[in-house]
Amino acid sequence: MPLLSDLFVSFLDGLTGHLALVVYLLAVTGERTVWRRLKKLPLLLLSPLIQVLLSVGLYTIPELRAFQYYISCFSILVMCALWVRWAWKWGFWQSFAATCMAGIFQVADATLSAMVPVSFAAAVGLHLGISIAVSLLLYKLRFGMWFRLLLDNNSAPWRIALLLFTLETTMEIFLRLAFGVQPRFLTFYYLLVVEMVVLMAVLIVYLGQRFDTARKMQAQQDVIIQQRLYEQDLEMIRREVRTFRHDYKNLLAGLSQQAGEGELEGMRRTLSDLDAGFDLRLGKKIQASTQIGNLQIPEIRSLLLSKLAAMQEKGVECRLEVLYPVVAVDMDIWDFVRCLGILIDNAMEAALESEQPWVDIVLLAQDGRIFLRVSNSYTNRIDPGKMWNDGWSTKGADRGVGLSSYQHILESHPNACHCTSWEDGVFVQELTVEGRL
Repeated sequence: MPLLSDLFVSFLDGLTGHLALVVYLLAVTGERTVWRRLKKLPLLLLSPLIQVLLSVGLYTIPELRAFQYYISCFSILVMCALWVRWAWKWGFWQSFAATCMAGIFQVADATLSAMVPVSFAAAVGLHLGISIAVSLLLYKLRFGMWFRLLLDNNSAPWRIALLLFTLETTMEIFLRLAFGVQPRFLTFYYLLVVEMVVLMAVLIVYLGQRFDTARKMQAQQDVIIQQRLYEQDLEMIRREVRTFRHDYKNLLAGLSQQAGEGELEGMRRTLSDLDAGFDLRLGKKIQASTQIGNLQIPEIRSLLLSKLAAMQEKGVECRLEVLYPVVAVDMDIWDFVRCLGILIDNAMEAALESEQPWVDIVLLAQDGRIFLRVSNSYTNRIDPGKMWNDGWSTKGADRGVGLSSYQHILESHPNACHCTSWEDGVFVQELTVEGRL
């Protein structure tokens, strides 16, 4: 049975490892609101205590003593992943992937800290010092941006999680093998550990860049396709103008005759029909083309054109209002496009549940500020306490990921704020992006 002093040292060692893991978590996720996460840190401190109790329990089972270290490591990963899921409000696989990524750096840090033969207190300080230094370097290299890009890829987050879990397990095995390496080979061993960590980091950046390149290429293709649709609309307007011009001459001839005969009431009816016909055949198309023309950012214009076409196909009446030219957004353009897409998709799906579905989109740009307002018809009831939870949806559990992802994106942009309201069958989402001085 382990001595009480050994258990205390094990607890302090586990506590140090958890603190280093949190430091790396902040770095690999590119976290900017650090204090907001650290306020939730006390709950994580239960993990090293549970780890010690679990080790004592496993020690009493002789058959499991050989696997005690690996069982403890896996339990720590799961507990930390659950804490990340609670603190960051992510899905489990995203949380597990982030924990494994931070664990790779933490285990390598612990391995390198063992290079220097110092006292336990000095080793703790060295471990935390290395974690802070490496984390600052990761921030400098914007590693978190590429890693978050992979995490936000909702197509297969479990694949990234399993890949990183395999790499983290490899690092744990390397750490255990260090105790059997002869002293003359230790330098080579430590260099191998550093090389493996660097290669893993490069792999993550490479995968993130590949995904980013594929996303941009797809966006460019969408821009080309939507630009063609835009040109087709303009050609349709030109043809309608030619047809309307012919009809306009006939109407003027009729008006001249009515004026000569003094039929004022007939003239009013004719002019009213002329105005209504113009709005029906040309007014709405010209207005829509003018609004879209004010969108001078290709990524935003492409998204809105595709969403407008999708709503038209589904029978959702949509009104777009862009009064002033939109030339820049003071946040990552892809993050803004993702937020815009989430709001429009949610509005369209919710509107389809009403008898007369409609969606209004207002986008204003003034003095460096961007204001977005998406409103839609809505008939269901909403629980404000649950709507931001991951997986929440009015259609059932595990159906919605949009609003939680939307909130997660905005956490990285302190100059952006959002507001949600609903009343009398209307659901409204507003997003304001302030310009930075």
